Amino acid sequence: MQKKVPVPETTGMAHSQEKLAFAARLKQAIKRSPKKISGPSDLALQFNLRHPGSGQITNQAAQKWLVGENRPSADKIATLAEMLNVSAQWLRYGIPEAPPARKTGMKKVAYSPPTPTAHELQLLDKLRALPEHQQVLILEIIEQFAMQQEMWVVEAESSKITSI
Repeated sequence: MQKKVPVPETTGMAHSQEKLAFAARLKQAIKRSPKKISGPSDLALQFNLRHPGSGQITNQAAQKWLVGENRPSADKIATLAEMLNVSAQWLRYGIPEAPPARKTGMKKVAYSPPTPTAHELQLLDKLRALPEHQQVLILEIIEQFAMQQEMWVVEAESSKITSI
């Protein structure tokens, strides 16, 4: 008789981390949105005004999205993304939407990172001289700026299309 070895439950932990990551992105998009959404009831109301069909949500569902207890279905994420003017791919997975690839006759060249400039090396030296907690703060600021650029890719791309 074989002895059963318990297998650790890692999928549940990963799934809850995905929900928490989604909640963080949703809050970030709401914070940066020009729409006034101050809580779950505002989110539910704005969502229900825009979502097609019978997929209305309750205040409790919106609250669960905001605290990372639940993550909406793909069609609801698409509505949220449109409502908040962010990429659905970014909102769902945290991956910025890449601009469409252009067809050219050129071969793909392997990416090599650019050589740091003297100014960038000075910044790096100053960063390394800071205490660890200040380095963490600087990293968070940089990530916020990077996230801001990623979130608004869809807006920039759509404005280019309409201006042509």
